[in-house]
Amino acid sequence: YTSLYSLFPQVDAVRVYVNSSSENLRYPVLFVVRQQKGVLSWQVPLIFRGLYQRTYNYQEVSRTLCPSEPTPETRPSDQVIFVDVASMAPFNIAYELLVTRLESFQLETNKAFNFTASPSQPQYFLYKFPPDVDSVIINVVSDAAYPCSVVSVQDIVCPVYDLDHNVEFNGVYQSMTKQAAITVQRKDFPGEQFFVVFVIKPEDYACGGSVPSSIHGNVNRTWNLQRTKNLQVTIVPSIKKSVYVQAMFFSFLSFLSFYLGSVVVAFVHYISTDVKLTVPLGSVSIAGSGMMTSSHPISASTPEGSSYGAIDESSSSGGRQLSSPERRPPAGSDTDSSVEEESDFDTMPEIESSKNIIRTKVFLYLSDLSRKDRRIVSKKYKIYFWNIITIAVFYALPVIQLVITYQTVVNVTGNQDICYYNFLCAHPLGVLSAFNNILSNVGHMMLGFLFLLIVLRRDILHRRAMEMKDIYTLDYGIPKHFGLFYAMGIALMMEGVLSACYHVCPNYSNFQFDTSFMYMIAGLCMLKLYQTRHPDINASAYSAYASFAVVISLAVLGVVFGKNDMWFWVIFSMIHVLASLALSTQIYYMGCFKIGECYLGVFRRAVMVLYTDCIQQCSRPMYMDRMVLLIVGNVVNWSFAIFGLVYRPRDFASYILGIFICNLLLYLAFYIIMKLRSSEKLLPIPMFCIVATAVVWAAALYFFFQTLSSWEETPAESREKNRPCILLGFFDDHDVWHFLSAAALFFSFLVLLTLDDDLDTVRRDKIPVF
Repeated sequence: YTSLYSLFPQVDAVRVYVNSSSENLRYPVLFVVRQQKGVLSWQVPLIFRGLYQRTYNYQEVSRTLCPSEPTPETRPSDQVIFVDVASMAPFNIAYELLVTRLESFQLETNKAFNFTASPSQPQYFLYKFPPDVDSVIINVVSDAAYPCSVVSVQDIVCPVYDLDHNVEFNGVYQSMTKQAAITVQRKDFPGEQFFVVFVIKPEDYACGGSVPSSIHGNVNRTWNLQRTKNLQVTIVPSIKKSVYVQAMFFSFLSFLSFYLGSVVVAFVHYISTDVKLTVPLGSVSIAGSGMMTSSHPISASTPEGSSYGAIDESSSSGGRQLSSPERRPPAGSDTDSSVEEESDFDTMPEIESSKNIIRTKVFLYLSDLSRKDRRIVSKKYKIYFWNIITIAVFYALPVIQLVITYQTVVNVTGNQDICYYNFLCAHPLGVLSAFNNILSNVGHMMLGFLFLLIVLRRDILHRRAMEMKDIYTLDYGIPKHFGLFYAMGIALMMEGVLSACYHVCPNYSNFQFDTSFMYMIAGLCMLKLYQTRHPDINASAYSAYASFAVVISLAVLGVVFGKNDMWFWVIFSMIHVLASLALSTQIYYMGCFKIGECYLGVFRRAVMVLYTDCIQQCSRPMYMDRMVLLIVGNVVNWSFAIFGLVYRPRDFASYILGIFICNLLLYLAFYIIMKLRSSEKLLPIPMFCIVATAVVWAAALYFFFQTLSSWEETPAESREKNRPCILLGFFDDHDVWHFLSAAALFFSFLVLLTLDDDLDTVRRDKIPVF
């Protein structure tokens, strides 16, 4: 057959429809369409293959021919199409052939277009960039989730790949249920135009639908009517370059305001310090954060029964040897020399021989747990800082390399199902597909660095006071060790780096990158809170980071085996419960009973105490406050273990993070309650930080739970949750979560840094341990 039609200056397209009642697969009818610059062929029945090599046969086929280029002439030119029909069947086969010109082939900007497609009747349309538009977003919606479909953007090249088995050969593509969105930039198409192709898949398993049975059989699978999908496509202009500039200015200026606020606070503090220096000596003291007034003279006497290790100048106990200024090492000896080891200084045998007597007292004071040489303890905590830098470098470099590979694969293959973006608010820049999700992590890095500067300032002030041999700095208040604070600042910066790496290509496999340093932040905060009143018995950096390594290893195993394997959840729950019991025993007895001394000694001790105190005779626990905390903590952790065992959440990384955060909040609440019970005060700055932390965390969590994508589902199902931008037309809800969570973590760190500033003028033998 020959079809002659006129080609007008605008782009025209022709669609060929064929139908045959024959279902004989041995003798199909072959159709070949020849054009001026291409050939297109197919057979009827048209066969599609699905999972397990299942076949689906279609008697009705409709294809759009590759459009001819418009002619520069003003008058129409004639074009010829040849259609060859053939079959090897030894009998007659009836068929129907219809050639039509498409009325609406070119899509318009900001104008919705509705159409219908099926597996054997795909559709594609042309779009040309307007002169003033550099980037557009193709929005496709449908009322029905199934049948599963694919949206593809292809260059103006013939042939157009518009069938299920070849649509992935060219261009950029996404699977789709109810919603899809693809951002297209003018620079990627030299001709400033492209095809938008819509293909309906013969099966739905790729979009999360039911998986077909693997049983083969000669069943009629002609589902033309059932596999039809109504679609609506709208192409809207994307943001201009000026919005990128505004967003970057907003991001940096927002967090630079924190720097400005810190400078103002530091200046006010400096002015107040100069004023207070004129007050007679004895009523003020220089502490780590500045000047604190003392409302009463400090007595040299100590309560009876708690004088061991105190700073009583008349005491002859070993505590005086460490606390008295005249017996301390000379100023400037607080160095980081690798030659100095703990054994070189900690030569007091009574510390080891009597530590059990001290730590098992019913009422402990800070002087009982701050008996070691300050230089040794300070060096011990500085190891946290140097170790986390090493860990960060070795952890981050492979992560950066991997996500660059992910992004390269996405750009080369065009498969946008690899990464779970919010495609309705994914603004590309360079090779990055979602620059806004990366930019929003700048807050973690900037506020982490600011926290390091604040800690450094405190550290410098404290060193100056030590050099002046100020009695309040030496023997009063919480011992100042800044190593953990430095580690927390580095961890906050690395959280920003790794979160940005995760958002280069967010998916199930690399979500652990976004959470690894969250575990470390939560763990370091708990260690810092414990170290405040237990400086001598806190965990070493090596054991702490080894514990974090175990947690991250479990997280990796959870990613691999945590989906459906019951054995993994049984083992993990047992480890969780046993670790909670062991840690509880260590905390209850202030580290006097170590696992290393006799393998199961910790658990044996716990069982004996439960038997003698609760079963043999019901008596009040020796350390009631600690017992209440540990009971509540174990109930929370056992509840997590049971929940994981029963429900087996697929997002294992967030499950572990939830355990860490709940334990941290529980311990912080306990600490603040015990501080108030001990008649201690909350100064204005820590009170402000506590309120700011609560408010900002509440706002941040609101945006965190606004789910915009989910790698727990298929890419097509995840896109149903996509939403437009909400801030400056550039940032989405998750970006706002990044901004607010960075600020909330910063305020949380300031709470830990300033919480005990009210104790800077209180003798250490008057500060209770809890």
